[in-house]
Amino acid sequence: MSVIKPPKGFKLSVTEAAIKAPGRKDLALIYCEDEATLAATYTTNKVKAAPVLMDMVRTRLGKARAVVVNSGNANACTGEQGMKAAMQTASELSTHLGVPEENVLVCSTGVIGVQMPMQRLKPALKPLAKGIGSADVMDFARSIMTTDTFPKIAETTLKVGKAEGRIVGVCKGAGMIEPNMATMLCFIMTDLEVERDALKSAFNMAVDASFNRITVDGERSTNDTAMVLASGAAGNDTIRTGSVAHKRLAEALFDVMWKLSRMIVEDGEGATKIVEVEVDGATSDKQALQAAKAIANSLLVKTAIYGADPNWGRIISAVGASGVNMKEEAVDIYIGKVKIASKGLATGKLDAAASEMKKKDIKIRVSLNIGKGSARVLTCDLTEKYIKINAEYTT
Repeated sequence: MSVIKPPKGFKLSVTEAAIKAPGRKDLALIYCEDEATLAATYTTNKVKAAPVLMDMVRTRLGKARAVVVNSGNANACTGEQGMKAAMQTASELSTHLGVPEENVLVCSTGVIGVQMPMQRLKPALKPLAKGIGSADVMDFARSIMTTDTFPKIAETTLKVGKAEGRIVGVCKGAGMIEPNMATMLCFIMTDLEVERDALKSAFNMAVDASFNRITVDGERSTNDTAMVLASGAAGNDTIRTGSVAHKRLAEALFDVMWKLSRMIVEDGEGATKIVEVEVDGATSDKQALQAAKAIANSLLVKTAIYGADPNWGRIISAVGASGVNMKEEAVDIYIGKVKIASKGLATGKLDAAASEMKKKDIKIRVSLNIGKGSARVLTCDLTEKYIKINAEYTT
């Protein structure tokens, strides 16, 4: 595999801090050579990790010079000591880097309710800072993994005038993945020059259409963070709100995030199949999304997918329980290309539908046929391995 370098204006570093256990790189750094424009979104869980609370305040500045990420410890539910740990991490790193402390963000992922081992993390910050530029994007992606089974990277390019910019995204996530934010850690870097409001709106649109449309287990984490940093090193004319370039930026960001979203679902803890759930013919897009989420989060549907059991009754039942407007006698259900239910009644094509459900990549489409609203959600099956992973997570 070829080396993936970060966009111009960014340098990466990774090191080992033995935060959860020795023997792996578990501390990573994104360093911005000059002040980068910043936009971010965070977990909607009322229980928020210390670094999330700190970063939410610093994000208001709309600029950053560094982001430090650790795996193995979430620094969540750790009280005042946890907040001091996050603040100290940023302060120490700012000193080593020679950048303003308020321009340093901290992200953590791992076990909840365990104090950050600062006696191991603090000494690792100096070599992390000294190692700027020694890591590539793959090194960074591997260092932030927890229960992930593979690193998640996506990239694209966007031409603005005569300049061509790169957009590179890295994320981690395999469990506690539920819509209503970017449910994982995600870092998008671009060397395009973008005004802050334009970056924020383009980013939020892309997040809503990608990361907010995936679910593995219906669980929302305490540390979920997604951020985009724009260095401006590509030399393009500044992308401003409402411009053609602004629309194309949102599309390019979505392209990167949708690829990452599929990787997260594909890597869902214990998952063997990736499933696209589409609902159309709803009274509104909002209603369609509500129904799609209900299907995607149904344990009965997810286990049926695992067993390749075309039990469409579970699908229509999930829609009916979701609270959306519907008429049972108008509903059509498709599994792959097979129409398994027509106007709320069985079509007798169970065998054909079962064959479709044996595939690794499955599509379920539900047509409510009472409006023009539509939405799609990505999910995966639910297996015995998911239970094993989460039954032994802290041990």
